[in-house]
Amino acid sequence: MTKLVLLHRADSIYDDDLEKVYDFPKQYLRAVQEAVGDWVLYFEPVKAGPRGYFAVARIRDVVPKPDEPGRFLAIIETETFINLDTEVPRLIDGRPLESALTDELGMPKKGGAQQLAVRRIPDREFERIVSLGLPANLEDIEARRYEAETSDFAEDQAAFERPVIERLTRRPYRDIAFRRKVREAYGFRCAFSGIQLRNGGGRPEVQAAHIRPVEDGGSDSVRNGLALSGTLHWMFERGLIAVADDMTILVSRNKVPADVVDRLIVPGRKLMEPNEHRHRPSRALLRWHREYRFGQIEPLAANQWTP
Repeated sequence: MTKLVLLHRADSIYDDDLEKVYDFPKQYLRAVQEAVGDWVLYFEPVKAGPRGYFAVARIRDVVPKPDEPGRFLAIIETETFINLDTEVPRLIDGRPLESALTDELGMPKKGGAQQLAVRRIPDREFERIVSLGLPANLEDIEARRYEAETSDFAEDQAAFERPVIERLTRRPYRDIAFRRKVREAYGFRCAFSGIQLRNGGGRPEVQAAHIRPVEDGGSDSVRNGLALSGTLHWMFERGLIAVADDMTILVSRNKVPADVVDRLIVPGRKLMEPNEHRHRPSRALLRWHREYRFGQIEPLAANQWTP
């Protein structure tokens, strides 16, 4: 097995769905086949935008692309996809992070190496980039983010560093990384109510909800997340609320009292999306939620909505 860097442009003409498949030509087939069962970093080239390294996932399989001879699809293990907490720049102190892009003087190579859609990357370089984007002490960073939440326990844990692959597969770590990225994408504001609440210590009360749960085939991509208040998060998971393709907020009227809707949902009933287009929720995932969650429970008793 080998680890790879996969180039991706937001305006790609190919059938990339980064949490599911990566579309590539035959010239990279051997490298991608070597990476089956191993991890890849996603990289945005210079001419496409400012992000550099921005996500990580694992390859499950490689298959020919239907009806397109000479092209192939890398099948991604959706549940392993996660955005880096901090996007890692292409250069640090003017030097590349990959030896494949570095000349004998340690400076960026000139020519086409950095334009390759698929690049092999040594384990140590992969681990360095992931650690810059998803640091070992991310859980401690989050615990210390709001001083009122700091504890002696968090301080005791700071010295323990988990290996990169263990962090990438550890659910509590991934939950924190997902929560941080989703809440920041929405400006710590509930996407359904538009309300931004913080407690006395400054900690935001908004939560991060998976549109399609990981256990049901979802990923930890920001596009699979919504920032929601606790009550609306519960209602979304219960299928009482959903989102249409035009971002209209849908409510199961026969299950949710009208006065509850009026108090909780933003006027106009339009989802408050992130400013950055790449972080906006996936319509395909919202469609999955409507088909498999929305309206799937029995009507609730009236006393469940009263004190």
